[in-house]
Amino acid sequence: MRKLTFIAACLLVIINLTAQIAPTPAKERMKGLEKKSALVANSIINQVTFRNVGPGIMSGRVVDLAVNPNNTTQFYVAYATGGLWYTENNGQSFVPVFDSVAVITIGAVAVDWASGTIWVGTGEVNSSRSSYAGLGIYKSDNRGKTWQYMGLPESHHIGKIVLHPNNKNIAWVAVLGHLYSPNKERGVYKTTDGGKTWKQTLYVNENTGVVDLDIQPKNPSVMYAAAWYRTRTAANFEESGASSGIYKSTDGGNSWKPVTKEGAGFPVGKGIGRIGIAVAHQHPNWVYAVVDNNFHVPDTAKKINDTSKYTINDFKDLTKATFLALDNKKFNAFLRQRRNGIPEKYTAENIKEKVMNNALKPSCIWDYLMDANAALFNTPIIGCEVYRSEDAGKTWKKMNEKQLKLYNTYGYYFGKIFTSAANDNKLVITGFDIEMSENGGKTFKPINNVLTHADHHIAWMNPANDRHMIIGNDGGCNITYDDGAHWFKANTPSVGQFYFVTFDMETPYNVYGGLQDNGSWFGPSNHQENPGWMASGSYAFKPINGGDGMQVQVDWRDNTTVYSGFQFGNYMRSNKNRRASVDEPDADAAPGASETTSVFADAENSKTDSTIYIHPRGDLGEEPLRFNWQTPILLSRHNQDILYYGSNKFQRSLHRGEHLETLSNDLTTNPPQGNVPFGTLTAISESPLKFGLLYTGADDGSLHVSYDDGYTWQSIKNELPKGLYVSRVTASAFKEGRVYVSLNGYRNDDFKSYLFVSEDYGNNWKEIGKDLPYESINVVKEDNKLDNVIYVGTDGGLYVSANNGNTFMAWNNGLPYSIPVHDIAIQPVTNEIILGTHGRSIYIAPLQEVQLKLKK
Repeated sequence: MRKLTFIAACLLVIINLTAQIAPTPAKERMKGLEKKSALVANSIINQVTFRNVGPGIMSGRVVDLAVNPNNTTQFYVAYATGGLWYTENNGQSFVPVFDSVAVITIGAVAVDWASGTIWVGTGEVNSSRSSYAGLGIYKSDNRGKTWQYMGLPESHHIGKIVLHPNNKNIAWVAVLGHLYSPNKERGVYKTTDGGKTWKQTLYVNENTGVVDLDIQPKNPSVMYAAAWYRTRTAANFEESGASSGIYKSTDGGNSWKPVTKEGAGFPVGKGIGRIGIAVAHQHPNWVYAVVDNNFHVPDTAKKINDTSKYTINDFKDLTKATFLALDNKKFNAFLRQRRNGIPEKYTAENIKEKVMNNALKPSCIWDYLMDANAALFNTPIIGCEVYRSEDAGKTWKKMNEKQLKLYNTYGYYFGKIFTSAANDNKLVITGFDIEMSENGGKTFKPINNVLTHADHHIAWMNPANDRHMIIGNDGGCNITYDDGAHWFKANTPSVGQFYFVTFDMETPYNVYGGLQDNGSWFGPSNHQENPGWMASGSYAFKPINGGDGMQVQVDWRDNTTVYSGFQFGNYMRSNKNRRASVDEPDADAAPGASETTSVFADAENSKTDSTIYIHPRGDLGEEPLRFNWQTPILLSRHNQDILYYGSNKFQRSLHRGEHLETLSNDLTTNPPQGNVPFGTLTAISESPLKFGLLYTGADDGSLHVSYDDGYTWQSIKNELPKGLYVSRVTASAFKEGRVYVSLNGYRNDDFKSYLFVSEDYGNNWKEIGKDLPYESINVVKEDNKLDNVIYVGTDGGLYVSANNGNTFMAWNNGLPYSIPVHDIAIQPVTNEIILGTHGRSIYIAPLQEVQLKLKK
């Protein structure tokens, strides 16, 4: 999307604020793997096994597929953070084949089916908040039984691997490069010795990598590469640039020339975002491209607004005179739209009076409703376009006759195009929907249905029967045999991407958590996956809400009152057994302000009398509140009528989420804003020992403590590294003054483990965990019985210390060797540890044996 004017003005400041945090060099990350190996080998607790409890019914994000063309019941599914899985029975069951590798996040997979050789490029290219950095290329010559590391450690994010059709030693890799920092190790890499050595044959610049790559099926000397300029920081995402474009090679990828130049018919300039390419099979000179065009829609192409009512755009750039001239009837109708969230005390008349008296600015309505995230959905970009060249890239023609509303404003998350091997006019493109054209891209129609999830990333068409397709999306894998008229799910792996996990006090207790793009779920802790639920029609895990599921809190007094919600702080209190019916927002970009509260319209009107919507708003004229993607909430265990909530300020309700009050000033540095909400609270912790002792942490590194239940706050960030994301603050249950904090440099491509403890309420800090590998820390948790034992979850796994953090050991028995652990909870009654992983759902293990060993 095109950045707003104020975003461009702030960008330089934002860059300066984050430039001091250096990306982790690949050599340090590789040393970290040696550290991890030692922590696994020296672990005294690793015979205690974790068990996966699901939910298997809700899958995770699929980024690539590799299907055997000679036996299409055999294929591999690559998940963004769930590893690589193989099926030989058309998706009825899968086995993991990549779990022993040092990094589980995947961007691309390619298979030589004749020899059984598998190539995996780690690190997905969808560039979302949860797109983890990989370590390069891995290869297996025995169908995934063992793996060899083949290099390219600075690649971080790999979009495509192309194998030579006739020479098993030749392969090409599309490297997008770092997500949060510039680097020169991006572009196209080629190997001629089976991956032992690589040559960078295409390099554009340090912020432009290659996201897609294709080869002419009958002439492997001819190749096309899609270059994409994009930058991302904690506060701003720039997803298009003038150096985006298509390059061509006629010598097997040894050299490249740009083919999307001015005058060639393909759009050029700063508005060109992600590009996907596909070479036709029957016409060797036909090349298709799908582009995320971030140029604005021309005024002449905009739809005429309905003049009978106001929209948010009618309140943009108003002078005092034009504001006062607004029609009161239409203004009042706009104010009463529930989705706006404007306080009921306001009417057109009293707002105009305040503007007349200069108590409010003429921009008050726009400022109140339009934050950086909402602006994404209010930017009139062209979006998805399909082009075709019929002369091998010399000239291009736009094919789609109507605007394709496939991307909204987050086309960076999709951007792939596929052609049928039998019909060069049959195309499939991926986006929020998945759409098909049978006339060369002139018209498209959605082919997804209720059985397919939204947000599609990959499609495969059977070369022998192009009505047979396999697709991958944020909800897993689907298969059709009739061009999408009917689909079935191939989702048996438990690969959900959990942000958060908690529990209740029922017997057996239930576990709860929020998943990326898949809502919040709960289910029994003793659950074991089996096909019996298909016969009964009742799966053990149940959904609570839609969207990107975030944090969950459960009132232990009844074990049915649940606080849950979706991205950017949209929460509700509900009865888990009487789930409110809500629509489901999707994708990394989230709904804008005009859509946010409407998602819970049904919840607000629900017959479930306990269901309320929880989302604080300031008053007109005040600076808008800011909300983190995973906005923190916390139910006080001292008094479970009290709910704590964190925007960029601290909010508290004494009435179970109702009457939410803002008690603090801004608890961040109030940094310059880009198009990603920044300067937001990320963590809240309450002392288990003292009511009213609270801590908050923020995405800009701010830390505060309150001794009086949030009425006053003191900064406690001195002595700690500056500018890092506070991933967790944990108040001790053993000593009142003890508090742990973990900092996370992922948003700077800094993967060092930052872990600290204070014994005096945060006035002084001591660094601990110095032997942890280079894996960003997501959570630190105390043991429930031993005051010297702590657990740490990182982007690579779980680690345990028995000496207050001075040294650690790994605990991964039953887990993949590497898996992002986003959250840890300990159920005190059963004495079990619960892991919420981002890619392999929920794991549980008993703690008694572990505690006995650690006590010694």
